[in-house]
Amino acid sequence: MALADQDMRAAIAVTRFGLGAKPGELDVARKDPKGFLKSQIRRSGADQPPGPTANSAQRMAEFRDYRRERREVRLEKASDARPPAGAAMEGAPALADTAQKAQDARDPVKAVGRMLRQDVGSDFSARAQLAAATDAAFRERWTLFWANHFTVSASKAITGTVVGPFEEEAIRPNVFGRFDDLLGAAETHPAMLTYLDQIQSIGPDSQAAEFFKRGGPRGVGAGLQPAAVQQRAVGLNENLAREIMELHTVGVNGGYTQGDVTEFARAMTGLSIGGQRDAVFGVAVFRDQAHEPGVRTVMGVSYDQRGKDQANAILADLAAKPQTARFVCTKIARHFVADDPPPALVARLEAAWTGSKGDLSKVAEALISAPEAWNPKPEKFKTPYEFIVSSYRAAGATPTGFDKLGPILTALGQKPFSAPSPKGWPEDARSWAAPDAIVKRMQFAQAFSAAAVRDRDPKGLAADALGERLSPETAKAIARAESRPEGFALLLMSPEFQRR
Repeated sequence: MALADQDMRAAIAVTRFGLGAKPGELDVARKDPKGFLKSQIRRSGADQPPGPTANSAQRMAEFRDYRRERREVRLEKASDARPPAGAAMEGAPALADTAQKAQDARDPVKAVGRMLRQDVGSDFSARAQLAAATDAAFRERWTLFWANHFTVSASKAITGTVVGPFEEEAIRPNVFGRFDDLLGAAETHPAMLTYLDQIQSIGPDSQAAEFFKRGGPRGVGAGLQPAAVQQRAVGLNENLAREIMELHTVGVNGGYTQGDVTEFARAMTGLSIGGQRDAVFGVAVFRDQAHEPGVRTVMGVSYDQRGKDQANAILADLAAKPQTARFVCTKIARHFVADDPPPALVARLEAAWTGSKGDLSKVAEALISAPEAWNPKPEKFKTPYEFIVSSYRAAGATPTGFDKLGPILTALGQKPFSAPSPKGWPEDARSWAAPDAIVKRMQFAQAFSAAAVRDRDPKGLAADALGERLSPETAKAIARAESRPEGFALLLMSPEFQRR
């Protein structure tokens, strides 16, 4: 292979398959670009973000306690309770806390937002720090694809507290395992169960429904639901069943009907999370008394299993459907290669999927080996998160805190952990390349470069970041820049850096 070809492959390996080159990374990849990527595939899964993180049960318990405190403050305010005379001095800290709680009760949206900024912010910062610093950027990009495929969003307060733990507990350990294992872990995690309202779903003919019909308290006496969803109307909720079929497995054109969705939803009744009367609050549980009894038929297959085995059997069959292989492999090809992916690439990935029965490590290897994935022309436009992370990597830096990342990504249209719908974040150029968005990227590039470059030569940083992909026009513009920060900003805004 010619040296120039090897240099281009190294550049593609780190900028398309990875998250952008760090200084020195191209030299490592140049020795064997495909081997460099394949070495990052490991059965144990993806890396975990740095630092301690509370698990999902702990986070949901904190959310429960928060709601309880807010409810107590609201009751106190309603009774117009006044502190005793003379308490202003000796009880000042407690009063300040009470005043804050009272303010929280008056404006619960701000109160929840303040709590979420602490938990979600630290989770997101740790994830971005991993992305900016990792030597296994393909492994991290592969993980980010699956996190977006199985989107849970902080658009709901109770879910927002566990988006980070969801990725760490359900997604990262399973990204190079079997798809059916990843599917099961994602769909039964407390984050997904709350985000798509599964904890509210009760079989119409279940024991729990009969209990409610006789006047029993909803979600209290029966211990069916956590405090966050008590007192809501009960009944069958189809949200999770629909999104599993439409977005996570066979796809909207996968051959299922509304009747299949309803039957699947009935099979999943009973999937919930631990409530006030359970041994552990906030963990996934199965409640037999809420499960809809009977045989279910989904996509022409009858399931006579009892309890949670019924939903598990349907999930396993959906994971094995050829429609699932086609739908998900198309998404993988679209994410890594082009908005309109080459049919030959999709076919290769689909063959690897079906031949290995959904072994995701084999699908990743097929992606790396596919000639269509190495086309020198960059077809993908970076999302805001990809742009920010690749900018840090090009500078050899890591983000220091959420106070910097959060506002930038929100301004660019990709608010952290807050995808607008269960479809996740869009990945096509049209969604991110509007003129106003480009102006905001330029503003970030200028401010970031002023702080990141200092006395370093932007020409060298550009060569380290893009390698053979650096065009002569961009190299000339950087060399002629009036200052080093301006030269680095030109690199970040160049067409070859904005695309991968």
